[in-house]
Amino acid sequence: MRAGIFALGAALVVAGSLGAQAGTLDDVKQRGSVVCGVAPNNPGFSFASADGENRGFDVDFCKALGAAIFGDPAKVTLKVVQPRDAFTTLTTGGVDVLTHRFSWTFNRDNGGGIEFTQPVFFDGQAFMVRKADGIKSVKELDGGTICAAQGTTTELNVADYFREHGLTYKIATFDGTDATRLAYDEGRCDAWTNDRGSLASRGQGLKNPTDHIILPENISKEAISPIVRDNDPQWSHLVKWVVFSTIAAEERGINSANVDEIRAASTDPEIKRLLGVGDDLGQKIGLSPEWAYNVIKQVGNYGEIFERNLGTETPLGLERGLNALWTNGGVMMAPPFR
Repeated sequence: MRAGIFALGAALVVAGSLGAQAGTLDDVKQRGSVVCGVAPNNPGFSFASADGENRGFDVDFCKALGAAIFGDPAKVTLKVVQPRDAFTTLTTGGVDVLTHRFSWTFNRDNGGGIEFTQPVFFDGQAFMVRKADGIKSVKELDGGTICAAQGTTTELNVADYFREHGLTYKIATFDGTDATRLAYDEGRCDAWTNDRGSLASRGQGLKNPTDHIILPENISKEAISPIVRDNDPQWSHLVKWVVFSTIAAEERGINSANVDEIRAASTDPEIKRLLGVGDDLGQKIGLSPEWAYNVIKQVGNYGEIFERNLGTETPLGLERGLNALWTNGGVMMAPPFR
């Protein structure tokens, strides 16, 4: 009798666990779209283009989820979320995933009900200054006033860096990135600090963007990752492996233009697994065998996503840097698809 009760209890635990794991994906499929939280007005990352379409690096990873789940990158509902509201919106079910500009930190990843998945962008905190001031290094900001967004890791990093290097400064904090940019543009501080990618992006909104430069030093390391709730392992794994599929495709030389040819002709076992030929890896994360093929065909590999939104031929003009593949001096790599 005790064995029977134990077996029944174990079955209920397993059933409950499977139900919890399938929750977000089931909700997404029933709804017919992924609700993806994105940052407001962040050129290159998340912004409304002149034709009214939402575009950007972060938006493309939302579209990649739509392609993986539904075979259609348009099956995404983009929800602009202010940074101060983002984590609450996620944990209360207002969005399924955040592809925001939030750095992965210990405190954010522990105890807040959220989980970082896989970094899609490696960044570092930097400083923007006016060319006319002739400043070439962060150390020349000794005694200066720094504009920063209130209550962010950028404010804390400035304190750590200036203390460590024996520099003095005054901090001027503002509610949100846009307010900080406006204050800097009005001359209320000597420098504006944020992640380098965000400075390049938000700097497009200055009155005269070409009158400013970003200093060469980074004072921190920042890993930017899609964020999900921490109570749904299957959804977390799905988001993570959708990111990995774009990186693996670039590693293997597969892109949106040649994926059909490679899928039809390749005899490489890992490429065949990635593209859903033979092995069905999708079943383990609740997707079709062609999920990664759909991502690559309809959204592109990691390099395509980076270059069309952030790369050297865009207004942001960012080099790949750490975001290059590990084979090209960066840190981007995907675990094996096997």
